[in-house]
Amino acid sequence: MSFDHKAFLATLPDLPGVYRMLSAEGTVLYVGKAKNLKKRVSSYFQKTLASPRIAIMVSQIERIETTVTRSEAEALLLENNLIKTLSPRYNILFRDDKSYPYIVISRGEFPRLGFFRGSPDRKADYFGPFPSASAVRDSLYLLQKMFRLRTCEDSVFANRSRPCLLYQIKRCSGPCVAGLVSAGDYARDVQLAAWFLLGRQNEVIERLGEAMEEAAAKLAFEQAALYRDQIQSLRQIQERQYIESHKGEDADVVVAVREAGQLCVNLAMVRGGRHLGDRPQFPIHGNDSSPEEAVAAFIAQHYALHPAPARLLVSPLPDEMEETAAGLDAAAGRPVPISEARATMHKVWVDMALQNARLAITARNQASAQQGQRLEALRQALGLTEPLERIECFDISHTQGESPVASCVVYQGHGMKKSDYRRFNIRDIEPGDDYAAIRQAVSRRYDKLAEGEGVAPDLILIDGGKGQVAMAAAALEELGLAHLPMVGVSKGEGRKVGLESLVFPDGREALQLGADNPALHLVVEIRDEAHRFALTGHRARRSKARNTSRLEDIPGVGPARRKALVTHFGGLPGVAAASVEQLAQAPGISPALAATIYATLH
Repeated sequence: MSFDHKAFLATLPDLPGVYRMLSAEGTVLYVGKAKNLKKRVSSYFQKTLASPRIAIMVSQIERIETTVTRSEAEALLLENNLIKTLSPRYNILFRDDKSYPYIVISRGEFPRLGFFRGSPDRKADYFGPFPSASAVRDSLYLLQKMFRLRTCEDSVFANRSRPCLLYQIKRCSGPCVAGLVSAGDYARDVQLAAWFLLGRQNEVIERLGEAMEEAAAKLAFEQAALYRDQIQSLRQIQERQYIESHKGEDADVVVAVREAGQLCVNLAMVRGGRHLGDRPQFPIHGNDSSPEEAVAAFIAQHYALHPAPARLLVSPLPDEMEETAAGLDAAAGRPVPISEARATMHKVWVDMALQNARLAITARNQASAQQGQRLEALRQALGLTEPLERIECFDISHTQGESPVASCVVYQGHGMKKSDYRRFNIRDIEPGDDYAAIRQAVSRRYDKLAEGEGVAPDLILIDGGKGQVAMAAAALEELGLAHLPMVGVSKGEGRKVGLESLVFPDGREALQLGADNPALHLVVEIRDEAHRFALTGHRARRSKARNTSRLEDIPGVGPARRKALVTHFGGLPGVAAASVEQLAQAPGISPALAATIYATLH
């Protein structure tokens, strides 16, 4: 190693900061943070290192760059940003930068219960986070059933004159219509729902019991029966929640398992004493790392972006426990205990998380093996000599020629690679001309590839028959890319799945693989994803065009007034549902113009 570490270490300060270890080629090998840069970086040049992996990394160091920060918390944020940006070879990287969903209860006379994803603010009350959207939907269903809070948007709520279907099926108390529920009763239900989300189920049951007895004493037996049903629902939930803690605590369970060549970190969330589910993750650059290193890396990266709960239960404990705990405290701005499970309920949570991590590893390996078999079957069926790694598929979606949109989806690495998906708004063609549309989409997709930019696919799929394939082949030939393998997916009789034929651009006879062929299963899966992606884009484009045109056709309604109307009523449906008097209350809308808008939209 040519790097003179002794001379470099003599220049380091005893301050917090971030260090970057670089190779002779200038590649960043590792990014780390430190409470004390001098002590932390010096630890890499001791005679005994933590693992062979670290020893290999140190042997490649050509230079080290450092950035001093004002605090350890700043160092943690900078480290996380650099890891995400540079993806160093020896850092364990978690792609966990998506926001987690919450349940939100708005404020006002009749608060709204809903789904929320993003950064919580002080304008509402937020409960969570939840590990998945399905966990939020399940909880929302329970809350609607028990407390009958409204879930409609404010723009819809303000413009209703009669209760919706949710009121009819007893999932909403109908606060949108005067006289169906009082503000006081609704506020009580909101408070009970909040208590439930905070894990105070016993208090909710006690309060409902008191209300039931009071209603029965007043001979309001129908109301008493409603309270009774709510209590029974809560009892049933408590019975099903066999992993529930009655302490109402908030905790995250972080476990790491290495099995069958895979490293899985599983995050389980407990909020208000209720186990909300878990989310297994497979880190990048984790093959040579230990479970202890993976847990430490996950805690550092995850809680730099997401709020920390009251405590963490981990298995196994990180090797550098003191440094991991200090980083977590700095990120949270408060002490967050990290410990192994000792209480019985905590052990149940950790054991469940470990079991689910092992199941995730098994499922991932099985899926990978199955995808490999499908790719090989497709390669053999098409007579290709090179292995298939990247497949791109095109589809066109329109409604009688209106707002045509082309999609290109990408299959790579034994799964769909959504970051490489593309949509193309097709323009300057005859309405309904699918041939011209597919030719334009293929040309626009690969024009940069013809100039030497981008990654070439190993196979191109076209959703269509001979005509579409011929147009796609012509586009590739114009670009000088006729050598790229391509095949069309033609729907069979009655458009039944399993009867598709593969159409070749060279005119050879179409190939029908059969409904049980794994190669066809893969082709259909990719084709269906391309269809879904194109249809979603087409609907969005068509909706935007129609919504904009309806207001553009009204004299006196320019861009500023259109924006004011849509903002005031929460969208075009709200504008269409508004009365003349309500339209006149929007900024910049006179009574005469309000009458014109109402007449045009009706």
